[in-house]
Amino acid sequence: MIPAARELLRRSSTRLARMLRQPSARRFGLLLLLLGGFAVALLVLPRPAPAELPRLAHSLGGYAPVAAVLGGALLLVALVPRTFVTLAAGAIFGPVAGAAYALGAALLAAALGFAVGRLLGREFVAERVRGRLARLDGWFTRQSVLGVVTVRLLPIAGFGLVSYGYGTTGARVLPFLAGSVIAAVPTAVGYAAIGAAVSSPGEINWYAIAPASLGLIASVVIVHRWWRTERRRRASRAEPA
Repeated sequence: MIPAARELLRRSSTRLARMLRQPSARRFGLLLLLLGGFAVALLVLPRPAPAELPRLAHSLGGYAPVAAVLGGALLLVALVPRTFVTLAAGAIFGPVAGAAYALGAALLAAALGFAVGRLLGREFVAERVRGRLARLDGWFTRQSVLGVVTVRLLPIAGFGLVSYGYGTTGARVLPFLAGSVIAAVPTAVGYAAIGAAVSSPGEINWYAIAPASLGLIASVVIVHRWWRTERRRRASRAEPA
């Protein structure tokens, strides 16, 4: 057993060394290292106190909206949950402006994450997908705005991680960005309203919480439509020519 294990380890090391000599593999390894670094940073870096955020925005003056969009995008790219970014935007800027800035940050973060995933991971993935993975990659390549919205609303991964993942597929950038923004609208409105209400406890309007349910409703509707489309497609394929 020991010689066999050594031989398996030697072959695995040889394959890994051969793979790492390829530029696409080195870029993909850099992407994994980047994501791992973000994950570690989320665990060890201190989190700012919520009470400090409005004072920071006030000190920026007229640059606060730009800082909110850019800062929110960088946080999303660094795998910070979008819920936190949107709640903070609502608490600082109010429900309407906070939702708008959160959507701007989501659009910019989606573009950045997609670009990094495409640059560092697409070639590696395209060279190695086979069988079902190739069909899945083809599905992403053909995906419409509705398909992107569906994936965004499913609780499979965080906003930033999905953006990186999309970049490694053959997905088209414009449907991806449009679907990302559309999918972000319900929760941006809902969580910004909640953040604004929590920051002003004496003025809480419980109806502000209602928009948060739009995300769930939209998810159910879109998944149902996708399921019906898939059923029709399979039925048409099953019909004899």
